[in-house]
Amino acid sequence: MGVDGSVTSSDLEHVLIVEDDERLAELTRDYLEANGFRVSVEADGAKGVARILELQPDLVILDLMLPGEDGLSICRRVRGDYHGPILMLTARTDDMDQVLGLEMGADDYVPKPVQPRVLLARMRALLRRAESSEAGGEAQLSFRDLAIDSATREAWLNGERIDLTSAEFDLLWLLASNAGRVLTREEIFSQLRGIKYDGQDRSIDVRVSRIRPKIGDDPNQPHRIKTVRSKGYLFVKDG
Repeated sequence: MGVDGSVTSSDLEHVLIVEDDERLAELTRDYLEANGFRVSVEADGAKGVARILELQPDLVILDLMLPGEDGLSICRRVRGDYHGPILMLTARTDDMDQVLGLEMGADDYVPKPVQPRVLLARMRALLRRAESSEAGGEAQLSFRDLAIDSATREAWLNGERIDLTSAEFDLLWLLASNAGRVLTREEIFSQLRGIKYDGQDRSIDVRVSRIRPKIGDDPNQPHRIKTVRSKGYLFVKDG
């Protein structure tokens, strides 16, 4: 804050938009600034990695298709050194792009054409999750062969660190912290994405299928994360 207690630009949450569509980037920047964010823009994918690591913004909006280097590659390369949320912009009908984005470490995605209110809602949900993780609460969960730490955002299976994307960790933590209770897809979407489940989006199912083998679950006969037909998922407590 300024010396008189007023809010300065450095007090605002900082968003970096990596987008080569100049008009879209400009409109998005103006909309976010009007809603209380500080915004930087990078149009060249080849400079995207360096800008993300240099600025360390509170959140990155990353387009999938960029000149110089695509969004998937950028996401994969920064994930080891950038721990803030990454929101990827994808083609509306290309489910594979959405799945690949989540696998590479994106936390969520918004389809094009971008609806500003949807974008803002997703951003705020991601930032709330990041703030909640930093604030603490119950920081560690331990099961028979699995340990999960929300402070470091890491998990271990039999003492070996598990390679999880940020989005996978968030889902694993949500399920594990509600062990013994069925979480519906509606609840999961509300908690992780800040939106209602539309009955068609399969991103949560894809994420569960990726997590299971990483935590030693048999995808065909899972014992830890069970699918409850027509409802959602159950993280099983130790017996």
